[in-house]
Amino acid sequence: MGRSRESKGLILEELKTSLSEAQLTMVIDYQGLTVAEISNLRRKLRPTGTICKVTKNTLMGLAIAEDSGWEPMKSLLSGTSAFLLVKEDIGGAFKAYQEFKKESKKTELRGGVLKEGTKGQLLTEDQIKAIADLPSKEQLIAQAAGAINAIAAKLARSINEVPASLARAVDAVARQEEKEAA
Repeated sequence: MGRSRESKGLILEELKTSLSEAQLTMVIDYQGLTVAEISNLRRKLRPTGTICKVTKNTLMGLAIAEDSGWEPMKSLLSGTSAFLLVKEDIGGAFKAYQEFKKESKKTELRGGVLKEGTKGQLLTEDQIKAIADLPSKEQLIAQAAGAINAIAAKLARSINEVPASLARAVDAVARQEEKEAA
């Protein structure tokens, strides 16, 4: 028995909401996966804030139709599709998926779409991996703070060195005058 028009409408609204919160969607072929394996994938993705949605391609097609940023995903909508909707931690989500893929050996990543504003970029698995390997926002902030701290420390040492150098110079002049006087 098929779903009612109302239940499809609710699913569609839920998909649109999930997509509006995501910055990356990875599309995987889940053919051959059991319900337990899908649950395991969801469990691995949960700490990264990623949602795994298994839905019909036609419903996902309707959900992305109104948002031009997700338009490139149309080329990935074929076969049995599961959608990994990544909100924040792209690196963590990709690593969790790779770990799951290594365990199950039953799934393939078709590609993904990275959305920035109203534009979307179709990505291959290698491109997603390259993005996932980039340092996180927190790591970049820590690196910048470390660099700023190092500059401040050098500046403080330099400023402290000026009076010390002046004191050594005055002391050297005083010793010189003492020698000449003696």
